[in-house]
Amino acid sequence: MSATKLSPHRVYDPLLRTLHWTIALSVVTLVATSQLADAFEHSAAETTLWNAHLVTGYVFVAALLARLLWGAVGPASARWSDLWHPAAWRDLFRLHLPVSHRAGHDPVASLGYLFAYLVMAVMAVTGIGLAAIEFEAGPLVPWLAGAKGFEDLLEEPHEAGFALLLAFIGLHLAALAFHHWRGERVAQSMITGKQYLDPEQAIRHDH
Repeated sequence: MSATKLSPHRVYDPLLRTLHWTIALSVVTLVATSQLADAFEHSAAETTLWNAHLVTGYVFVAALLARLLWGAVGPASARWSDLWHPAAWRDLFRLHLPVSHRAGHDPVASLGYLFAYLVMAVMAVTGIGLAAIEFEAGPLVPWLAGAKGFEDLLEEPHEAGFALLLAFIGLHLAALAFHHWRGERVAQSMITGKQYLDPEQAIRHDH
């Protein structure tokens, strides 16, 4: 079906989009503050940067928890079931790509999204633990403050998650650029909430 027959339909709700951007901006800020803090180690700016990292981390964890909850009780396009497409994933491993789009999350890309959420969950848990050990801050202070023996146990998966998350961000941006190159309007969906669908897809979404 030609692109001229596609029309915009509202798919993603405002809360989902808000959480998406809160998580995305939090991740960017967390990356920037951690790298800058390392660059300005032993300077007055280091403490300020780590404090900003901690505060941003709490925002990130709160937004991630809200997204997990919204995935259970939100509208259809926000539900975790909208990210669960095992048949499409099996076809992907057989090098069979879907020939059409659907309302909601892309079946193939959903595998990457679920992986990213898993990595972010690991980052959140290990980050809260490290905050308690290294800075004596956060809800785990009563149990982990000064527990240097656990630092390596948490730091290694935290750093591995950091690298995996950077790889996902790069792949995600590359995929958006690829869709744009193909003339497919997908990048705006988390801004306006609208996807460009053919009439049949729109009817399935509305029902």
